[in-house]
Amino acid sequence: MTTEEDIAWFKSTFRPIPKPELPDDAVEYSIYHIPSSPAPAVIDEAAETRARLIEVQRSAADLTKDLLKDYIWQREAFKLEIAKEDGISSLQGRTNYGDSIEDEWVIVYLLRELTKRHKDIWVKVADSDGEFLLIEAAGTLPAWIEPDVADNRVWINQGELRIIKPKQEAKRQVTEKITLPEARKIIQNEPGRLLRSTIIQEEAFYRLRKYPQQISENLHSAVITIPRKAAFLLHQKPAYISPAVEAFYIRDPIALRPLRAKDTSGLVFKPDDLVDVSVRFTRVGYAQLKSQEFPIPSTWAGKLPSTEDRKAYDRAEAGMKLACGLEMLLNDPQNQDKAVVREMKLLLEDVETGDEELPTDKEIQEKWDKREDDEKWLDINFEDLEAELKGRGQGKGEDAGNFGDTGAQENLQRIVARFEEFLNDNSAGFDGADFIDDFGTDSDIDEDEEEEVDSEGEDKDASFNEEEFAKMMKEMMGMPSSSDSIRKRVEELDSDGEDDTEQIKELSRRMEAELQGTGILDLNRRPQNLSGEASGSGDKAAKSKDDNDEDDNVNINLAKNLLESLQGQAGASGPAGNMLSMMNLRMPKDDRP
Repeated sequence: MTTEEDIAWFKSTFRPIPKPELPDDAVEYSIYHIPSSPAPAVIDEAAETRARLIEVQRSAADLTKDLLKDYIWQREAFKLEIAKEDGISSLQGRTNYGDSIEDEWVIVYLLRELTKRHKDIWVKVADSDGEFLLIEAAGTLPAWIEPDVADNRVWINQGELRIIKPKQEAKRQVTEKITLPEARKIIQNEPGRLLRSTIIQEEAFYRLRKYPQQISENLHSAVITIPRKAAFLLHQKPAYISPAVEAFYIRDPIALRPLRAKDTSGLVFKPDDLVDVSVRFTRVGYAQLKSQEFPIPSTWAGKLPSTEDRKAYDRAEAGMKLACGLEMLLNDPQNQDKAVVREMKLLLEDVETGDEELPTDKEIQEKWDKREDDEKWLDINFEDLEAELKGRGQGKGEDAGNFGDTGAQENLQRIVARFEEFLNDNSAGFDGADFIDDFGTDSDIDEDEEEEVDSEGEDKDASFNEEEFAKMMKEMMGMPSSSDSIRKRVEELDSDGEDDTEQIKELSRRMEAELQGTGILDLNRRPQNLSGEASGSGDKAAKSKDDNDEDDNVNINLAKNLLESLQGQAGASGPAGNMLSMMNLRMPKDDRP
């Protein structure tokens, strides 16, 4: 029988479960109904708020249909659900966008448009970096805005960015933090504390400048050669393309088992009934599919055309990769509980039972879309980069001055400009520009402070954290979230060890050959300076007659070295990534093999 002492003991030991951290590739958004003046006491405020939120939810669904009719999400779609936190009702959503940063900005655009339709709703949006809208506008922010005090201060209302200022005007460091209920009261009762800045807003929403046109540019249509069953599935629901590409992109030996089996009778997408169809991808997904080196499975041997017909071969190779991705998606044990896999299997069962019929060649030719987009956005080299940064693009007509997509030149120039601004800022330190204590002193730093060491004398910053390692492996490999599932997956991988020995040896040989070609393994190689010349070779560069050309060369070399350094990091941390992080700049992942 429970006594009061038992209850008291339970309360003393109870700790609330902490809110899980937001994954690196996810964006979280909240919509609140905050009228300009408090509702009269006679009205049920909670019921009124819920009714308004349901109305906004329906409006969001209509807006999504209008703007994103044919849009394909990289991983998860925009969604809103009614939730209650701290006694406050709101619409909440979280979207995992994978490697497609543009999906995050599509969501910001949707939310901003929604606030234009409903004047009394206020929107918060954040990702793993926190208030990323402030990060976009870092160069224009007042000195008092620090990451530590930014929570619950940044809002979108009526299509505009609003920032809650501190109680007193501050030009220096601010330590005041505000809670969500406090933020709501300030919005409702103290409108004078809402900062409205055109300059900050333009920078924060800079990536939305080409929306809604940009939405269609996030997708890519390509004609590829795939099995008829695969064409049927993608025609039924084009969104199936994203999980199929992801299954191919994050494949492991377990996922590859069906393709390596000697008995291929169980394969769903056999290469014996191929058709040419136009398939719509996300741009990121298409780049992932095209960039991966993938040995032709034995089941596809002899099915691809000769490389002499390059166009036909490229279409068949892309189709082979996609078909293999679909095969892995449907057969991998870790995918069996996914709704998309169940849907696809039901459709395939309908084909087997005769309830659905596969498309005929005539139907595909006469009724299906035949769109095929230009792939020039995939091809960017340093010669193009040099021409674009100098403003002397080699394109003609509408393509003049453009390489890759239309925003590449502007984004690169902004990176170079931000980097130069950072280097020329004498007040900038290792913590980054624009987030420096205005007092300009290091007196608060204890010079005698030593690194934190645990009881065994181990540096905690450098210690190995098994849980963190498991988490990183899970995210990198796309494994299930539970530790038991991860352990099971690793055990399955271990069981395949003997079968994969030759494959690993071959991979090692190829890696060594590639590294030998770059000269990295040459211990007698002479070090190079930033311009690419061997050290001690003397000053071979002639002085430029034109000062503008000198500036251009500095910008070009800077951009080149930045990109080369980022590529050399291979997705890990490094000097270039760290410097860009200091300036609040994020670079997309390099998905090239």
